[in-house]
Amino acid sequence: MRFEVLTKEDMNALSRELSRAGIMNRPKEETTAEIEHYFVVRGTYAELVSVASEVPAIGEKIEAVKLAYDELIGDWEPGEVRELNTLFEEPDLAKLSVISALVEAGAVEETDDGFLLKEKVPLDALNIELRFPAEEIGDEIEELEKGLNATLVTEYTLEKRYYVEVLEVERELIEAALDIAEDYATEESYVDAMFDGIARSVLAGRILELAEKYKRKNELIEAVMELEPITIEGKNERVNIYYDEDAIEDFLKVLQTLGYLKVKGNRIWV
Repeated sequence: MRFEVLTKEDMNALSRELSRAGIMNRPKEETTAEIEHYFVVRGTYAELVSVASEVPAIGEKIEAVKLAYDELIGDWEPGEVRELNTLFEEPDLAKLSVISALVEAGAVEETDDGFLLKEKVPLDALNIELRFPAEEIGDEIEELEKGLNATLVTEYTLEKRYYVEVLEVERELIEAALDIAEDYATEESYVDAMFDGIARSVLAGRILELAEKYKRKNELIEAVMELEPITIEGKNERVNIYYDEDAIEDFLKVLQTLGYLKVKGNRIWV
């Protein structure tokens, strides 16, 4: 299982803690490219409303923009300066679109103290920019291009990522690694690692049980394939473990590296 951390320092610290606990691990750095495609449309709020009935995705976005406008402008009086943290208590793309439109229209001016509202401009007159992930817009893009100009924007991000791979399959060591990594790993990678670790532990246990009976690799793999999928039942959850023959053959190599069994040719020793 693999944990992603945010910095090289965290990667090294997590690796050291795991090693001190007797948990085999391997720090790993990767330079990865993330590519995201968006369709960007731009028009006055009134223009966006006029095509909303044909493009449901726009309808959802402009409703959020209307709510953001009402919340921002409702009690904000001309001549009043507001700090950024009072306008955005948390990240809000709809509010950002409205503020950007107000700045572009000259209705809001950014100052050293925050944002100064110079005048209240009707929402219908504001030029609003909306962004839609390409995979979400789907068949609606043709209708979108009929009513408004749509621009395909591709964002390419090259970044360094840091991981710590835990090489163990024993349940106790997996659980110990999860306890240690909780203070370091990103939330998403921690959840993925938890299920990965549990699944690998269960799979390893089943393979080692069968290896006591089957001493030939091809027979062992055939017996493991007959179990697929392996199901783990919890109180309110169920995990189904799927695999193919090539994956099991590679997993046998992992178990051999960890010292749980020995494979030579078509022979298996536990």
